[in-house]
Amino acid sequence: MLIVDDVEINRVILSQFFQDDYAIVLAENGKQAWDIVRKEPVNIVLADLVMPVMDGFTLLSLIKKDERTANIPVIVMTGSSDSDNEVRAMEMGAADFITKPYHPTIVRYRVRNVMARLENEWRKLEQAAKDRQLSEIHRYVDRDALTDLYNRESFYRRAAEIMQSSMDVPYDIIYLDISCFKIINDLFRMETGNIILKTAAYYFRAVVGEDGIVGRLEADHFALCMPAEQFDPDTFFDGLESTVRSLGISHNIVFYAGIYPVEDAFLPVDQMCDRARLALERVRGSYVKRYAFYDKSMREQMLEEQMLVRDMEFALQDHQFCFFLQPIYNLHTNEVVSAEALVRWNHPTEGVISPGKFIPIFERNGFIVRLDRYTWESVCQYLRKELDQHGHVVPISANVSRLNFYNEDLLEYLLSLIGKYQLEPWMLRLEVTESAYTENPRQIAAVIQKFQEKGFQVLMDDFGSGFSSLNMLKNLSMDVLKIDMDFVPDIDKKNSRAQIIMKDVVRMAQELKTDIIVEGVETKDQIDYLDSIGCEKIQGYYYSRPVPQEDFEKLLYK
Repeated sequence: MLIVDDVEINRVILSQFFQDDYAIVLAENGKQAWDIVRKEPVNIVLADLVMPVMDGFTLLSLIKKDERTANIPVIVMTGSSDSDNEVRAMEMGAADFITKPYHPTIVRYRVRNVMARLENEWRKLEQAAKDRQLSEIHRYVDRDALTDLYNRESFYRRAAEIMQSSMDVPYDIIYLDISCFKIINDLFRMETGNIILKTAAYYFRAVVGEDGIVGRLEADHFALCMPAEQFDPDTFFDGLESTVRSLGISHNIVFYAGIYPVEDAFLPVDQMCDRARLALERVRGSYVKRYAFYDKSMREQMLEEQMLVRDMEFALQDHQFCFFLQPIYNLHTNEVVSAEALVRWNHPTEGVISPGKFIPIFERNGFIVRLDRYTWESVCQYLRKELDQHGHVVPISANVSRLNFYNEDLLEYLLSLIGKYQLEPWMLRLEVTESAYTENPRQIAAVIQKFQEKGFQVLMDDFGSGFSSLNMLKNLSMDVLKIDMDFVPDIDKKNSRAQIIMKDVVRMAQELKTDIIVEGVETKDQIDYLDSIGCEKIQGYYYSRPVPQEDFEKLLYK
């Protein structure tokens, strides 16, 4: 994609919109752009109409008059009141126009619609040129080897063709997966899992008939495209469950589905599937509902996520991310003995964004790796400042997201930070969630051992929230267990089961010579009970919420 605009910030903004989809080339004026178009392969051009040296009209004219470049789609960018310029540009052969200021969703849709139309025309020409031998070759390329269904890319392509060739027929996109399919493979043999997938594929193919299409996108994820009037969810699931039960497998095999009623046949099919998958997430794990329809609230959620993804790169560069500190107290001395760094996003227009909104998104798209490293360095900078000003520090813990454990240079990077700011490893504590350990226990155990050998203290956060807590204690030597009060609610009620559980966990940790921090403590009764069973270190609203760094220093040095 070639982006042509004489204003640098406009080029940066547009680049961020498409950096995941295109290789981006930038030009400051029409002359630079024309030189690029003649020398390099360009799939699409976004060009401002008003520029020095050579304006957008001249560039558009040159592109459309040269037979080597005439097929390149050009989308022009205009001011909101430039209707005359829009008309003139369209008459000259512009594929579409975008008005300023830029709305990211509209910009993406316009670009994708232009490309979808061109791609659709290409597909029709290609289809007309195919012979029988080429069709047989494509069958092997387009099909999933196990189920003989369309694979991901061919499903996207064929579904678009079907919907765009039947514009008067409403279609549904149905996205399905199997609950806990990995467990089925673990409990039985891989062949059993394959039989389930092939049986489901047979049923899906029968349901869509000749008017629809079905694909296996990956693993146990399927997608159906079929006329809406032919799809009745309750009947569909009754038949599916009956078909799977006929296999006689001694395990409850549960499918969940999200349904997206197609409104625009030219919307890329991968986006349709994303919307259907959003609906699926609403019912995943439910014992009552097996399916959900996509609605506007999900769209708003998706747009919010797109906004966060759009802004995350600039936010990191602009230092919009910061960390608050929640102190950890010794309940006997009422002194701060350590703290946890909790990341916050101070968005310039949205205000403070909750980590609960952006952390899950960043974990899915991998940006959490860079955010973690940014946070670690920010904490090291703070520790260095405290050492310079006061001569001592309390240790601060920071989270290590599971994706970071797949980076071979993780330990080397942490040691480089310690060296850069002349700190001791014990000053920067590393928090690991129990869920990260249960996902990949061997690798994480090996990395944690290397951390400890270099002097870092490792904390297991959210202990008790997973399914392998005792197994984790058996196999992994942790420095500190952080127990959330949600693990043992009603701890302040006398003779409750919660008190027995907490007492035994504390005793077990003491015998393993593992320190304990109890999180989420809010009441004096909870404090008194924890004191009675030997817990000393407390983190929670009883003492303090997470606070800015300057407020933390007031608590530390009061």
